[in-house]
Amino acid sequence: MAKGNVVVIGASGQIGRAAVGALAEDGWEVTAASRGGGSDAAWPAHVRTVRLDRADDAALAAVVGDGCDVVVDLVAYDAEHADQLAALAAAGRVGSAVVVSSAAVYEDDRGRGFDTQAEPDGSPRFPVPMPESQRTVAPVGDSYSARKVRLEQRLAAAGEVLPATVLRAGAVHGVHCRTPRELYFVKRILDGRRRRVLAYGGTCRFHPVHVSNLAELVRLAAARPGSRVLNAADPDAPAISEIAAGIDGLMGADTETVLVQGAPPAGGVGETPWSMPYPLVMDMSAAARELGYRPVTDYAASLPATVDYLSARLGEHGDWRDAFPAMARSYGVGLFDYAAEDAWLAAH
Repeated sequence: MAKGNVVVIGASGQIGRAAVGALAEDGWEVTAASRGGGSDAAWPAHVRTVRLDRADDAALAAVVGDGCDVVVDLVAYDAEHADQLAALAAAGRVGSAVVVSSAAVYEDDRGRGFDTQAEPDGSPRFPVPMPESQRTVAPVGDSYSARKVRLEQRLAAAGEVLPATVLRAGAVHGVHCRTPRELYFVKRILDGRRRRVLAYGGTCRFHPVHVSNLAELVRLAAARPGSRVLNAADPDAPAISEIAAGIDGLMGADTETVLVQGAPPAGGVGETPWSMPYPLVMDMSAAARELGYRPVTDYAASLPATVDYLSARLGEHGDWRDAFPAMARSYGVGLFDYAAEDAWLAAH
């Protein structure tokens, strides 16, 4: 017997693929909604796929139809998305929701967060590990962080009509990622680079979350409706030097690491997608307590599949920017500025 019916918004993305699979295998009747209406070969045959423009209220209402037990929203991004879900719940057409937010909403006790990192002394110093009670940025402006906070606050305000579990995801990783941080090391090895520079002494720690662990949190939250905010992260938070060494081992590379104590030198040499001077490590005890969460995998166990995926995709494209255009937009072409690296290494 099916547990109920669930609509997954953003089903064709990295998180969506894993979440749809986990829910379907757990006995839910799943409608996988995405802009392209695509499917995934790993999904069970009974998963229903539909096209959906997330910004179209009427289209969303049509997908929900007469009603669903749970909406899993993986692409909600501001207050208006929360309002969409709350309106459907008020009409008796949605029972509860699971919504993915981000660790980017956090700020430290001096008001420093992701949005202030470029400012003098703007890098946040979070408690380790960081609980969900840590303060969040002000819901002002158009930054990613502020918009996610507005989403969270509006969902909290609608709690009486729409019980919603908000999952604050760490650095998402795994296959199908559009902005894979591991690309920083994989591409260098494939390009024959045998020296690399790491800023902050190679100690950067930005808590990752594998898509299978995030999907497990979605699965558990769908079965336990409630108004709550939970961190979403792996059981471990490896330092960047450990990540680099793990990828070296999988790819059979012997790479010399040159450590810079402190911020990246001029030109961004040694700056990586994980770079931050102080650790971001999230406390996962609330998820264990409230949902009975146990991680499906850890970083090291999940890394081989990620490396294989990145290597294969780079092999299919002549330019990394064609393979991962979102990565190029997010981090810029300077991510692989080998000339700047070689010039710095020669001078130091």
